[in-house]
Amino acid sequence: MTFNLDLSTRLPLVSAFALTLSACQPAADNAPADASDATPAAPAEESSAITVSNGTDSVVIDPANWPEGRSGVERDPEIEAFIADLVSRMTVEEKVGQVIQADISEVTPQLAAEYNLGSVLNGGNSGPGDDNFAPPAAWLELADEYYFASTDTSDGGLGIPIIWGTDAVHGHSNIVGATLFPHNIGLGAANDPDLIRRIGEITALEIRATGQDWTFAPTLAVVQNDTWGRTYEGYSERPEIVANLSGPMVEGLQGAPDSDDLLGADHIVATAKHWVGDGGTVRGLDQGDNRSTEAEMRDIHAAGYMPAIASGVQTVMASFNSWHGVKMHGNGAMLTDVLVDRMGFDGFVVGDWEGHGQIAGCENENCPQALLAGVDMYMAPASWQELYGNLLAQVEDGTIPMERLDEAVTRILRVKARAGLFDGVAPSARTHAGDFDLIGSDAHRAVAREAVRGSLVLLKNEGGLLPLNPGSNILLAGDGADNIRKQSGGWTINWQGDGHTNEQFPGGQSIFDGFQDVFSAAGGNVTLSEDGSYSDRPDVAVVVFGEEPYAEFVGDQDYVNFPDESGLDLLRQFQAEGIPTVAVFLSGRPLWMNRELNASDAFVAAWLPGSEGGGIADVLVADADGDARHDFTGRLSYSWPQRADQTVLNPHDEGYDPLFAFGYGLSYAEPGESLGALSEEDGLPDAASGDSIALMQSGRPAGSLQLVLVDGGETLAVSGPDAVSAAGNVSLTLDDRDVQDDSRRINWAGAASVRVEGAVGPFEGDQLLQISYQVTSRGEGRAYLAMACGEACEGSLDVTAGIRLAEGKGWREAQIPMRCFADAGVDLAGVDAPLLITGSDGLELWIDDVSVGGEASESAACEL
Repeated sequence: MTFNLDLSTRLPLVSAFALTLSACQPAADNAPADASDATPAAPAEESSAITVSNGTDSVVIDPANWPEGRSGVERDPEIEAFIADLVSRMTVEEKVGQVIQADISEVTPQLAAEYNLGSVLNGGNSGPGDDNFAPPAAWLELADEYYFASTDTSDGGLGIPIIWGTDAVHGHSNIVGATLFPHNIGLGAANDPDLIRRIGEITALEIRATGQDWTFAPTLAVVQNDTWGRTYEGYSERPEIVANLSGPMVEGLQGAPDSDDLLGADHIVATAKHWVGDGGTVRGLDQGDNRSTEAEMRDIHAAGYMPAIASGVQTVMASFNSWHGVKMHGNGAMLTDVLVDRMGFDGFVVGDWEGHGQIAGCENENCPQALLAGVDMYMAPASWQELYGNLLAQVEDGTIPMERLDEAVTRILRVKARAGLFDGVAPSARTHAGDFDLIGSDAHRAVAREAVRGSLVLLKNEGGLLPLNPGSNILLAGDGADNIRKQSGGWTINWQGDGHTNEQFPGGQSIFDGFQDVFSAAGGNVTLSEDGSYSDRPDVAVVVFGEEPYAEFVGDQDYVNFPDESGLDLLRQFQAEGIPTVAVFLSGRPLWMNRELNASDAFVAAWLPGSEGGGIADVLVADADGDARHDFTGRLSYSWPQRADQTVLNPHDEGYDPLFAFGYGLSYAEPGESLGALSEEDGLPDAASGDSIALMQSGRPAGSLQLVLVDGGETLAVSGPDAVSAAGNVSLTLDDRDVQDDSRRINWAGAASVRVEGAVGPFEGDQLLQISYQVTSRGEGRAYLAMACGEACEGSLDVTAGIRLAEGKGWREAQIPMRCFADAGVDLAGVDAPLLITGSDGLELWIDDVSVGGEASESAACEL
């Protein structure tokens, strides 16, 4: 670690650091914690077990049962002396600011400096100037603004540089034009530590180009229930694969811990997340409760952390989940006694998005419990200012001991110093900064394409249909065939990965692009036809289909079924016409595919390959001699279900009975046996077959439904988190009800409508339209709720009175009988717009979940 001591006029911190060197004494080799970190050792005859309880449930944690470890990064005596001197000169206000991280959409550089904030992040829907599509230069410029504001000492402060964190979870995925690698589920199928290390190195370089310091990656969840919406963020359901890949990814991002390159010019700070148990919650619910035993938590869910710590990971992110009812953000036994004191983690613990507010007795703006438990930095995107005031008061009144605050600040500053942030070099002056040719470079994309090839898993290849003859006539069908957004999944440009066109992935290749390159070079022909229509009969039809992008809780589902039958319909169509079929399935998890497997001759699990769709053709298409250009090497890192109710399906589970076991995968060299006809009984209970039909979930249209704004005769299909109608009379955005972006806020500036469109039903008159909503401003005009069933077929209810009664009353649940809409003129058997909301100037309405189900009573009213 080298400090630029000549910059003392710019940063007085550096000159103070220099003054302490002569007096410093070497610290103990690689001490796992500060002197203030350590808790008194228990007498040998006493148990070290700790009972953690929420009042009704509890778990016993004994740190002695956990592996004893040490960080791969040894403490530097010079840094330790520098940090100790710095902390001794900081005001309480500066210290409190250091333990808070705000979102760039919620804090200006000037405010961040005024409050001495330690960090900023760009959330999934944040970009410079609130523009997710901002060019790389805008990101670098903003990084400079935060840096210069934070290091300005004109107010008499110490000028501690800020650190900027970003969710670069499959490449620098917030940046337009970046190299997008397969999501972790695909990398787990490849299971190649060297490849993982190179991916980390490339991601770090592309982040360096835009001036950020820190990524919230890798995710080390060991996923045990595939209904979880974050399944694709985990490498595997098996701990040994996660442990095999965690260290190499950390080293790729940060540099090898035993090298001079550690956190050098080519690297950034990494994060091991989410500590711990996020992949094992009951029913796979995001942010839910993990009820594992201590041994299961240690041996399964924590398996990736020891290699990450040994590789020197500098930050760990606390998990949203609870363990036997106790939120991890408030679990001091796990954050401090196990992670730091026992396992030797020697960086700092950062919270997740307002995760501290979920601790019992806490709010987003007020939670000393998290700091006391061992969270060193609060991720408080929007609540940061109120949180700052409360923390300051709690330090001053003794609720938070100064020793604990100093400990947290010391840990944060230690990581900043190791990362070179005190060297006095602005982001734009650092190595690789502004080298935007690095972003999405040919060399980087070549590695991503290699990763795509390695991630593909061949599940079926009857009659050796693959590899395809490049001189043949191929039809490429399905809505994923020419769709980089769909093949990239969530955490792509924005949080949910939605609303993008191929043009917003410059340099990227769709799967069709890759096929076209190969076939045009070989003299064959490939035709793109999303709906499967054709004029010249193809030799083979390749159908590319799968899940729409999602992230976190938005992707949670009850079963491992795949309700979209558009891909199945195409496969069956071609099968009926005698055309050989290849299914390429894009998904963030294994799902029940028996029907699609039966309807295809070859089936490839392609996961979420990212921006380099050409890697698909590399493996599926032969060379001119008919030989495979690349064989299938991917193997299932998740077991594949044979029924849609097999939500928990892991090799160590009792009664383990998959369709394809963990580790399965065919190849050209080892084609395996014929699969035969599979049962098409999904195993779902009757209630799962559609008794209740979702129209909106967490403010988003469900399934294949579409959200549309209608204003002055102009319509706008909503594809991203925010939208404004053509004439500006209605706008909407995602906002927080309970957790990040879990509801839709709609504002009317004039007369306009919001529609949920798509064929759904048929409905019955005794069913209920159920709406979760709140009214924050009623406006002065009238409001209507309607359904439509084609042209000139609509039924509308005047809900003005209900809107006015609901104003300011918080969240409410409305249940309106479907017969009300039938009486108003709706044909319930032919609904193609199941929800229309019309408002006028001044109305602000929030919508969470909307569904049709249940049974209406005779007395149920036709109003909100």
